[in-house]
Amino acid sequence: MGNLTHDEIQALAEHCEKAELQAYEITKITDDYPQMTYEDAFDIQWEARRRKEARGTKIVGMKMGLTSWAKMAQMGVEQPCYGYLADYFSVPDGGDIRMDELIHPKIEAEIAFVTKAPLKGPGVHIGDVLRATDFIVPAVEVIDSRYKDFKFDLKSVIADNSSSTRFITGGCMASLDEVDLKTLGVVMEINGEVVATGAGAAVLGHPAASVAMLANMLGERGEEIPAGTFIMTGGITAAISVKRGDAISVRYQGLGTVSARFV
Repeated sequence: MGNLTHDEIQALAEHCEKAELQAYEITKITDDYPQMTYEDAFDIQWEARRRKEARGTKIVGMKMGLTSWAKMAQMGVEQPCYGYLADYFSVPDGGDIRMDELIHPKIEAEIAFVTKAPLKGPGVHIGDVLRATDFIVPAVEVIDSRYKDFKFDLKSVIADNSSSTRFITGGCMASLDEVDLKTLGVVMEINGEVVATGAGAAVLGHPAASVAMLANMLGERGEEIPAGTFIMTGGITAAISVKRGDAISVRYQGLGTVSARFV
């Protein structure tokens, strides 16, 4: 159940979204609203999403966050979270990402799924996801918490659209029978230097488990994953900070490279 009023949810959605659009830091909102519940946090996220759509912004996909056991332990949270991807978050492979639109960005290597059938929780499992998947494609997520010093709790980060800000897709698409997602390796480089490596199993044991969890979390709100949805499944690598001038390149075993520059 939620503890916040409709007006509080609207005000907090505006507060978090303004910080995202104008790239300034805020303090975590549970400091001022300690009574806030997880339901309130998702209400704030969905309200900000509604505000964007009302202005003509298109929602182009979904993302899962905090999907590695290590990251959950590090952040002291007990479950992953999700966010939505807006059209202006998308950066073409090899494109430029403007630092003056961001606060303190970090990058993560991810595997994205594109669905060909709807998935509706509860009770969605990996098998359902594999059957509903059209193809996978490499993606790099740029996360940028609006909270000061990247410090937050799970409720605050959910309200802040799970730190979503930009994403780059590239490389090659593949069907699920062409790759072993658990062992699929990635190597992240910044300015030609390897800064992180990982394999698909870092994402809840199998990236499809992340999609199943998303379907089940959305199901709690009566929402579903429609056919044709682009879903980033969460970081295979640690989140690595970037600065102006950095050229990033992520190699995906058998699936090519995704690159971008921070300018």
